Amino acid sequence: FPAEKDGKAFHPTYEEKLKLVALHKQVLLGPYNPDTCPEVGFFDVLGNDRRKEWAALGNMSKQKAMTEFVKLLHRCCHLFSTYVTSHKIEKEEQEKKRREEEERRRREEEERERLQKEEEKRRREEEERLRREEEERRRIEEERLRMEQQKQQIMAALNSQTAVQFQQYAAQQYPGNFEQQQLLIRQLQEQHYQQYMQQLYQVQLAQQQAALQKQQDTVVAATGTPLTTASKVNSPAPGDTPSINGQASAHADSPEKELDPEVLEEALENGPKDSVPVIAAPSMWTRPQIKDFKEKIRQDADSVITVGRGEVVTVRVPTHEEGSYLFWEFATDNYDIGFGVYFEWTDSPNTAVSVHVSESSDDEEEEEENTSSEEKAKKNANKPQLDEIVPVYRRDCHEEVYAGSHQYPGRGVYLLKFDNSYSLWRSKTVYYRVYYTR
Repeated sequence: FPAEKDGKAFHPTYEEKLKLVALHKQVLLGPYNPDTCPEVGFFDVLGNDRRKEWAALGNMSKQKAMTEFVKLLHRCCHLFSTYVTSHKIEKEEQEKKRREEEERRRREEEERERLQKEEEKRRREEEERLRREEEERRRIEEERLRMEQQKQQIMAALNSQTAVQFQQYAAQQYPGNFEQQQLLIRQLQEQHYQQYMQQLYQVQLAQQQAALQKQQDTVVAATGTPLTTASKVNSPAPGDTPSINGQASAHADSPEKELDPEVLEEALENGPKDSVPVIAAPSMWTRPQIKDFKEKIRQDADSVITVGRGEVVTVRVPTHEEGSYLFWEFATDNYDIGFGVYFEWTDSPNTAVSVHVSESSDDEEEEEENTSSEEKAKKNANKPQLDEIVPVYRRDCHEEVYAGSHQYPGRGVYLLKFDNSYSLWRSKTVYYRVYYTR
């Protein structure tokens, strides 16, 4: 500051300059030592004056010399305090920027490390997910191969018994057409296999129910406390898949998945038993073209029905002499509806489709409870046998078209039930179509 501002910002006297130089040397070199300092010429007035001023400081410490230098400079120039303040502010600002830059770099480094850890975690999770998926895929594939091998073994045993019978039937249906005969034989063999597996499941279910009933009877005899019947114990909880005609699945999935391994092993070792008539499992599916379906159905007013609030509408569809399968399709507007299929073993001379409206099924059950046992027995004796094909469940048919098919078990009437008994405020519009195929 003195060298830069001398003659500009301040004008020190000769004595003040000598004092400033002496204090500067005291700070840099320490107290004056004539042995170490070079001699000054006799005619060097300025050098001698400086030497005297330096020597006059004696043994003044470096810190005190610096303080005296600043005080003297402040007396000589009043702008020095402003310069020092400005310099201090500049230093503080530089220090602040330096700390901010270090903090920014530290945060960036932490963020980088965090991102690296997250990426590593995601990578490990993805590897673990892929590993689990691969294990699950292998397990499913092994299970599929095992089930397929099991199916082939059972089918081989079944086919050995029915080969002649199916060959004769196919020859009668398609005389001279070998390809059609083989196709029909394969279809018959597959249907026979499905029926046989359903029969096995029914046997297993009956054994389980008998064992459960025996256990309950034992408990009742021991405690004297009545228990619920086996049918109630085995009734499906909400959300579980109910039994259909004594079968575990409402779709055409392979029923052997639910069978006891001991039952299957017995079937493989001892061969198939004499099969009894059973109702085939239905096939059910959905398709998304609901708008086109409803527009097409609207063209036939008889195919659009309204199910009032709290009502159950039953569509009766008799079997047709020329048919072998019944197909159904339906959809609704805005809201879901309950749907189920039953088969009534009655020989109806009328083949026309009819619609019947009834109140909630709960009301019918209450009426039956109020009826005496004799009246109930007479009433049930006069009723035709009724088998459940598809249980009544609420279907999201306002989002997709629900469809299904079922092979005729014999002559009778299919009952398609559209159940709105759970809705106390809304009526439902149902668009449906039924038809048969050979």
